[in-house]
Amino acid sequence: MGVKGRRLVIWGALLALLAAAIGYALRPQPVPVDLAVAEVGLLRVSVDDEGEARVRDVYTLHAPVGGQLLRIDAEAGDPVEAGVTELAVIEPAAPAFLDVRSEAERRAAVEAARAARDLAASEGEGAEADLAFAAAELDRARRLVRRETIAQRTLDDAERANRVAKANLATAKAALDMRENELVQARSYLLSRLEIEQRSGDCECVRVTAPVSGLVLRVIRESEGVVASGTPLLEIGDPGDLEVVVDLLSEDAVRIEPGQPALITRWGGSDLAAVVRRIEPFGQTKVSALGIEEQRVDVVLDLTDPPTSWGRLGHGYRVDVGVILFQAEVLKLPLGALFREGDGWAVFLAEDGRARLRPVEIGERNSLAVEIRGGLSAGQRVVLYPSDRVHDGVALVER
Repeated sequence: MGVKGRRLVIWGALLALLAAAIGYALRPQPVPVDLAVAEVGLLRVSVDDEGEARVRDVYTLHAPVGGQLLRIDAEAGDPVEAGVTELAVIEPAAPAFLDVRSEAERRAAVEAARAARDLAASEGEGAEADLAFAAAELDRARRLVRRETIAQRTLDDAERANRVAKANLATAKAALDMRENELVQARSYLLSRLEIEQRSGDCECVRVTAPVSGLVLRVIRESEGVVASGTPLLEIGDPGDLEVVVDLLSEDAVRIEPGQPALITRWGGSDLAAVVRRIEPFGQTKVSALGIEEQRVDVVLDLTDPPTSWGRLGHGYRVDVGVILFQAEVLKLPLGALFREGDGWAVFLAEDGRARLRPVEIGERNSLAVEIRGGLSAGQRVVLYPSDRVHDGVALVER
């Protein structure tokens, strides 16, 4: 073979190898995918949100009268007994300071009261003189009547005058007492704060006792100071009688009924069982962290586990609440394996290394899994999170 023939053979072999390499590179490659297995297991569908544990009945102790509140020594967690444990003492409050004008008015009132007393005293002296004269006239008239010197009518007039004089004297004495008291009252407005403090021991203090037995939950007003009537002082309740409240979106609350089970999680211990007791009939508008207005409804739950299992849970503690809407052993798949196909749902079934489109009928679902009611059987493998490269008949390889 000549040189030309050998060149043809070499170049032909190289071209054949290149064509084979190109054909191998361009052959269809299996799509790497993640696979999930349809299996029978527990599927739980719930409405989840943050809640709060609270004492069922919280009693707020208010100041029954206004006055000077002494420092409250009770602390949160202290046990109290109804009608026995003294929680607060209220003394009469000292009056406000008088400015120059008010002090001048008070002093003028004292002088006016003193003058009125002196006037009443003078009127009393006049009434005593009138009574003495009327008594003398009555005595004279009685002597003359016995002698038949004057008529009986004259004696009757003398007796009437005597009685009128006695009544006038009694009126004058009462007026004098009233004016004396008015003077004392006017002088009391000028008492100094030192004199008031010295006399405060004679005043009766108001001692406030616990209305119910339990524990002090919170001391609202601890320091000494002047309080008005109705000022909240403490909160009292029984930490052994807890309930859980969670505010749900109104569209979630309408799916809940009293008696449905619930789970209390992420409170610092093992999961707790609860049951829905009440759905509040009134919704409230609240603003979410994203600034969106939402209609929220309070749902109240009772703990069904024994108190020993949640003994460290307290009033105002944060919990996570899941109200269970559905719970059963069903055939389920991860939610990421399903996609829309027409008006229904479908999956890619992995059979013999290839993807097979399979319509399925679904039931209940949560954020992770979905119930499969038809189209699959337990143990079959499906593509999880199929991409646009996966279609019916394409070769698959598991990652």
